Amino acid sequence: MSEPEYLPRVVAWELTKNCNLACVHCRGSSEPLEYAGELTTAECLAQIDELTRLGRPMLILTGGEPLMRGDLFEIIAYAVGHGLRTVVATNGTLVTPEIARRLKAVGVPRISISLDFPTAQAHDAFRGQPGAFEGTVRGAQYALEAGLSFQVNTTITRLNVAYLAQMLDLALELGAAAFHPFFLVPTGRGKDLAHVELSAEEYERSLVWIYERQKELGDRIFFKPTDAPHYFRILRQRAAQGDGMLHQSLAAHSVRAGHGELSTLSRGCLAGIGFMFISHVGDVQGCGYLTVKAGNVREQPLSEIWHSSRLFNDLRQFDALRGKCGLCEYRRACGGCRARAYESSGDYMAEEPYCTYQPRSRRST
Repeated sequence: MSEPEYLPRVVAWELTKNCNLACVHCRGSSEPLEYAGELTTAECLAQIDELTRLGRPMLILTGGEPLMRGDLFEIIAYAVGHGLRTVVATNGTLVTPEIARRLKAVGVPRISISLDFPTAQAHDAFRGQPGAFEGTVRGAQYALEAGLSFQVNTTITRLNVAYLAQMLDLALELGAAAFHPFFLVPTGRGKDLAHVELSAEEYERSLVWIYERQKELGDRIFFKPTDAPHYFRILRQRAAQGDGMLHQSLAAHSVRAGHGELSTLSRGCLAGIGFMFISHVGDVQGCGYLTVKAGNVREQPLSEIWHSSRLFNDLRQFDALRGKCGLCEYRRACGGCRARAYESSGDYMAEEPYCTYQPRSRRST
């Protein structure tokens, strides 16, 4: 049996590390600085050419804060013109009515905005700047007025997990098309938050809550828990129990709202399988949190890195996973978070450290 051909479905690209905020959880430890060595406009356009050779994946332009980059709209226009569905991940504070209209006009179907707490005081402290909450809410309103779809991204820790319901209500109130809870992976400045990372039991409870709320809400809003691959085990466990309501609601939502490939709810960890990350200096990783370099686009073509790097080829060997992930009957659906495995053990093929599930084979011994 031949090996499947892996192509990236989603690429997250850190266009710049420069950011107007200094968030306490930041994966990239970004600050309001001009960072040396960032890819030039010409180099960025060349990478878009490379992406067209890899099947035109969805492109997430992120940072830092991508709106800090002066050539952002040129890059977007080139990507859209080459058939790449291109979205922008912003903290929302720099979105003005003009920027929202320009994003819409250039062909961006959606932006993400970042809100971590339902109150200004707590959110501003987390984001490192007074007025951040007000600025992000205002940015969401400007997007709505411009007819630009947006989603709310929330980084979940013990500091705010009790506010999940309030954050969902806030996303609905603002008119968001989707709500994406990001479960903290302690990298960058986020390492200083390791003491408030959820336990395995808290992850499980939170993911079950998300499942139940999605069932209740149907197509009113789309959930995508991120950095929580074991959600896909929960999906399959519920399906085995005859609960197909979630799958039905997702299908209806995709058709009705036209989400299509914007809904990437397909498998747990996609690093090196359907997802990759490009840094501001051209380093290629499985995701932004898995700080192992597969290559650099200044040294070899992106398509060559994708197909030939040791990292990506390792990540595609599901049966080579170690610990309980390697024994788990859900390893092809879930895969465990390779970034958490690496941060906790130094081995990106080790078991997911924040999962309560015990594989059937382990229970039978």
